[in-house]
Amino acid sequence: MSELLQFLFSGVTIGAVYALVALGFTIIYNASDVVNFAQGEFVMLGGMITWFAHAAGLPLPLAALIAIAATACLGVAMNKLMIEPARGAPVVSLIIITIGASIFIEGAAQLVFDKQIHSFPAFSGDAPIRVGGATILPQSLWVTGGAIAVFVGLWLFFTRTLLGRAVLATSNNRLAAQLVGINTTFVMTLSFALSAAIGALAGVLATPITLTSYGVGIGFALKGFAGAMLGGMGNPKGALVGGFAIGMIEALTAGYLSSQYKDAAAFVVILAVLFFLPQGLFGRTSTDRV
Repeated sequence: MSELLQFLFSGVTIGAVYALVALGFTIIYNASDVVNFAQGEFVMLGGMITWFAHAAGLPLPLAALIAIAATACLGVAMNKLMIEPARGAPVVSLIIITIGASIFIEGAAQLVFDKQIHSFPAFSGDAPIRVGGATILPQSLWVTGGAIAVFVGLWLFFTRTLLGRAVLATSNNRLAAQLVGINTTFVMTLSFALSAAIGALAGVLATPITLTSYGVGIGFALKGFAGAMLGGMGNPKGALVGGFAIGMIEALTAGYLSSQYKDAAAFVVILAVLFFLPQGLFGRTSTDRV
């Protein structure tokens, strides 16, 4: 029983990171119908910039804030320089642009930082907390709490604020949103900034546990995408549930089968969802008027 509980704790921890990445996917998808595969690089930058700034002598909280702000600025630049100029292009072309952006950011990070694996101190120490014969790190509670807090914030944003509803209106019909006075350009810029900031926050929270390097982004992107697909692309609740589910599946696969197969779990989920449940667990089937 304690072994199962330990696997569940591990699954919740890594699942919270995937949930944050999936929430980042959800924000941009809701605003533009674009799947941003550079989302994982935002996670990497959050960890790497925090490590770099902390190693330079800055206090850890300040280093984390700088990392989140810098990554949000990069998200805005990505929208302005890559997405907006190609606004009339097919969605597939925009997705390919985000893949190119991911490759570029990874290469730039390798040059600016280095190829080593890095970490920084946990927020509340490293002494494990014992629960039912299993242990959980205090940093795991930070990660899980961060994912839930971001979800609640996004839910309130999309359902209780005019700006959040403007994002949803832009997603449903960009032209109609413009006709009723919504500044869709600002909505897109805000969406990329929020998505990048959430990705960086995931990197800041996860790095004391998972470590970081210039090449970790692609793994986070694929597994966060799997979580978003499982829950229903564009649904914040689905992103949260899907991210945690992917983390659980990965932890149980590593624990009861082999750690060699844990990375394959996300791809199996993607294929299963595409074949049997294309709209995801919480997504709605859409119809087009012709």
